[in-house]
Amino acid sequence: MKKSYLTLVVHILVKEEFREEIKAELLKLVGPTRGEEGNIAYDLHQDNENQNLFLFHEKWVNQDFLTKHSQSTHIAAYKIFSKDKLENVTAFKMTELTN
Repeated sequence: MKKSYLTLVVHILVKEEFREEIKAELLKLVGPTRGEEGNIAYDLHQDNENQNLFLFHEKWVNQDFLTKHSQSTHIAAYKIFSKDKLENVTAFKMTELTN
């Protein structure tokens, strides 16, 4: 039987004037996060039509590892940096369905 992991999909809508600097900061999160214990996948995407929209597709072993990630120093630094530069952030926690 295939193991189900916790999937997180995060939509980040950036204020247009901050797009490039936020993009650079989001890219900085990828390496450290992929190295975290319990991370299976951490992929950043940018919308082809709305360049201000970014999406993280994340896969974690379980909620405990996601919680550790959300408390990491690199995420804390990003939250401080991005304050007042984002239009909206929406996160969806999902469980992969298997047959």
